[in-house]
Amino acid sequence: HHHHHNDNNNNNPPPHTHTEITMASQSSIHFDELSKVRILEADKQQETQVLRDECKDFVDHIDEFQSIVGSFVGLVETLATAVDKEKMKAIGSRNLLKSIVKQREAKQQQLQALLVEKQAYLERLRVEHESLEKVQAEQQRVIDQFVVHH
Repeated sequence: HHHHHNDNNNNNPPPHTHTEITMASQSSIHFDELSKVRILEADKQQETQVLRDECKDFVDHIDEFQSIVGSFVGLVETLATAVDKEKMKAIGSRNLLKSIVKQREAKQQQLQALLVEKQAYLERLRVEHESLEKVQAEQQRVIDQFVVHH
């Protein structure tokens, strides 16, 4: 029994030794940006490179995003200015329209007053005309009587 157990032990070398061998076979010397010597496992080095590339892409995307936002903000400001200009034009137009309407109303009131005045004048003339007709009729009657009697 005991012997069998020992065999098992011999077949599995301690993991410690295995790890060292793996590290040694996959290590590489690497100079970083500051020219410092780095010893990294190959897969770690690759991960670092991938991460660095991803960071660069991310920064590029941020820059692109910022420039898009910048131009969008510019566009919004331009639009706001245009809207303000149109608003001022609209206010101007509305004020002009209001003043035209007021002028028309004033003119209309003026014409109505004139109309009332003319109607009153016409009424006076009509009354005068009626009374003149009466006078004329009376005179005619007098003339006719005079002619008949003489």
